[in-house]
Amino acid sequence: MSDGIPHRWLDEAAFVRLRDSVPAVAEEAVATIVREVPSYSRAFTGAMGAAIRSAVQLALVNFLELARSGNTGSAAEPIAPSTAGAYELGRGEARSGRSMDALLAAYRVGARVSWRGLSHEAVAAGVSAQTLGSFAELVFAYIDALSAASLAGHADELRLLGRARERERERLAVMVVRGAQETALAEVAVRAEWTPPRTLTAVLLPEGQARAVLGSLDGRTLIASTDLPGVAEGQAVLLVPDLAGRDRERLLRQLDGRGAIVGPERPWLQARSSFTRVVRGQSLPRPAGRATLDTDTQLVTLLLNADPEALADLAEQALAPLAGQRPATRARLEETLRAWLLLHGRRELVAEALYVHPQTVRYRMAQLRELFGDRLDDPEEVLRLTLALAGTRPAAPPGATAGAAAAAAAGAAQRPHGAQRAAAAQAAQLSTSLRRKVR
Repeated sequence: MSDGIPHRWLDEAAFVRLRDSVPAVAEEAVATIVREVPSYSRAFTGAMGAAIRSAVQLALVNFLELARSGNTGSAAEPIAPSTAGAYELGRGEARSGRSMDALLAAYRVGARVSWRGLSHEAVAAGVSAQTLGSFAELVFAYIDALSAASLAGHADELRLLGRARERERERLAVMVVRGAQETALAEVAVRAEWTPPRTLTAVLLPEGQARAVLGSLDGRTLIASTDLPGVAEGQAVLLVPDLAGRDRERLLRQLDGRGAIVGPERPWLQARSSFTRVVRGQSLPRPAGRATLDTDTQLVTLLLNADPEALADLAEQALAPLAGQRPATRARLEETLRAWLLLHGRRELVAEALYVHPQTVRYRMAQLRELFGDRLDDPEEVLRLTLALAGTRPAAPPGATAGAAAAAAAGAAQRPHGAQRAAAAQAAQLSTSLRRKVR
């Protein structure tokens, strides 16, 4: 037998007697299931209960047809309606969010009660002991076939539901980053079986890396890898729920080495701004290797790069007094003015940052005051100059070669009180300077 179900003869008289007992046996089986499998107590009431009783009776009649069948080539035909129904029962359990435990328990109870009722009638019909033993084997083989069909239906439905849920969640992610309306987002969230968190944080990284870390993140994490504005093919965006404090630090460590860009935490309905931030973060200088880029640490650079054309116009206007200088002289004066602004005019620190004598700083500042006049004492002008110079790179010393630049870099790495301290001071002082000047 290809389906594993043995076939036994049941003569016509025994078949009729057993078939006539089916309603009573089915009723007893249903009543016992209700008592012994509590999760089904409500399902067996009203119209639903009547339908289930009819299905149980049909299953028993199909079984009896199998028991009297002598055609081994068409063994599956008598039970085909029952296995099809069992398959749908398994699918229904999956759609209801239940495991197969209750349904399999109901099958076991039903098999026990049905065997007791049918075997009693079989004995009364004069079925021999040998045939009765084969009859018992057939009962439980039949239940195994129904159980297998239900398990297959349950598994298939779970796969379908999982794929459908995944599609809806990816659709939700795309809608979030595109800034869809709240009502539309709420509808898709319900279909995706997704409970909105308090906040979402966007993370941009290669799609393969995104899939690799997804399983270790909050189960509500959304992923989108297609139809994302400003995102290149092969990249994906994660929307990670409720990241703050140590949770964010933990995520940054987990993403290290994966080439990720992490945006700010935002209320979930406003997560588009976090996505926009990581997209803009693609233009920032990347850390060494594939280290994570935390955009929260790059706010000044992001601000200065928000409108490059406006920044260029600002630099042209604010630095207009230097327009007539020779390129080498202008480079030295810009470099000195930048350091002077960021280090609040402390001549010793400016000299150290520029590798020049304090007297050289005094001389250059005298030139700058002659060119800019009272503008260097006007807070608004100082703010404009600070922004203009912060958005430009320091010029290389006139006549410097690549070898000289490398030597200077190596020397700076060995001088903790030299270029390293100056660079750190400039980075730390820029935002402070801007805040003070705005006030």
